[in-house]
Amino acid sequence: MITIIAAIANNNALGKNNQLIWHLPSDLKRFKKVTSGHCVIMGRKTFESLGKPLPNRTNIIITRNTAYKAEGCLITNSLNEAIELAKKEDNNPYILGGAEIYKQSLKFADKLDLTFVHHTFEADAFFPEIDLTIWKQKSREDFKADEKNKYDYSFVTYTKKEV
Repeated sequence: MITIIAAIANNNALGKNNQLIWHLPSDLKRFKKVTSGHCVIMGRKTFESLGKPLPNRTNIIITRNTAYKAEGCLITNSLNEAIELAKKEDNNPYILGGAEIYKQSLKFADKLDLTFVHHTFEADAFFPEIDLTIWKQKSREDFKADEKNKYDYSFVTYTKKEV
């Protein structure tokens, strides 16, 4: 199973200037819990926005730069290569983005693990449209903004429909 995990605003915004636009501690806590112990696949810019490998995960970076190095990470030059590498040690790798990697990986993914941030943000990176003829919602948890989380949000899981 390949899972795409992302936090998305009402207008499908993901980020701006290679950074997250919002801060939702509950989403970060859930992200850590869900992805720990798994392979995580991301593009180079996403990795560089993190600043270091995510602990307790096998970090796989996709880049066109064949000379790219990042300590503590595996480097690949394509999404296909990253998925094959991940599958050697993990039956449920996670794809962390960014926007172009999400777009390419939708056809490979079996599951979408999404946090919807119920707000519209100015952004320069966007999640692709979710085609509801392909994806069905499996679960949803809705939360109101509180003293730690500035925006209302929902954790939503989609799986591919049987063809």
